[in-house]
Amino acid sequence: MIRIAVVSGKGGTGKTMVAAALTDLLTVPKVLADCDVDAANLELFLDPRPLDEEPFMGLERASIDPAVCTACGACASACRFDAITCEEDSCAVDPLRCEGCGVCTLVCPAGAVQMTPFRAGTIYRSETGAGKLAHARLSPGAGNSGLLVHAVRQKAEEMAGESRVLLADGPPGIGCPLISTISGMNAVLAVTEPGLSALHDLKRLVTVCRGFSLRIFVVINKFDLEPSVCRQVEDFCREEGLPVIGHIPFDPAVLAAVRAGRPVTRTPSPASEALYQMAEHLSCELTIDG
Repeated sequence: MIRIAVVSGKGGTGKTMVAAALTDLLTVPKVLADCDVDAANLELFLDPRPLDEEPFMGLERASIDPAVCTACGACASACRFDAITCEEDSCAVDPLRCEGCGVCTLVCPAGAVQMTPFRAGTIYRSETGAGKLAHARLSPGAGNSGLLVHAVRQKAEEMAGESRVLLADGPPGIGCPLISTISGMNAVLAVTEPGLSALHDLKRLVTVCRGFSLRIFVVINKFDLEPSVCRQVEDFCREEGLPVIGHIPFDPAVLAAVRAGRPVTRTPSPASEALYQMAEHLSCELTIDG
């Protein structure tokens, strides 16, 4: 099975739009993973039918038993995250502030503080017209999204069956969620745009991806909006030996497709044609159809 992640160094480059197009254009049996758990949007293009769900438990959080607490304030004084407040009768933990360090359990003289499991999100398995989809939602204020991405990847692998391709819509940036997404991948498709900020973030993304044994391809979205910066992106890719396998023009049809909740490739347009060519190039490079 060939494993591909669609990634970007920054948000707003059109990464999920490209990933949704590939779900349409790669016609071999495939399994899908939405690894952008902080803003999981791939499902909006695919009209998924839920199969099941399970809770994702993140790191433990502190909780205080009011029947045991003496309100001495030792836990609040020791908490570096200002997650504990004390009233006259007892203290309480704000779970959105608690980082699970456990210091409060060590300093409480009454033994009133315990570390308890905390539900940080939900993992879903769904069926779509393009294949089975593993996706998740991170609970508001919850951290550990890198761990949740890893769990989504594992779920996709379990559902793969006879799939020829695992296609993941990755998170933006270069943090832990990206690391969890690209670990074990065969290739990444980096989506960028002709802006100086996007070029800077593409350089950082490439640096991180080169720490893994995978191939890196680049597609430039809205390439025609700023030709001079587009040339800078192309020059960087040429110098670094990165194949630019697609130039997607600015196209109002993309916005119309997003609003309609469908891949843009289902409507004839300049962007759709460019995405067809990009997918064909990617298939040839990775011998997906061979």
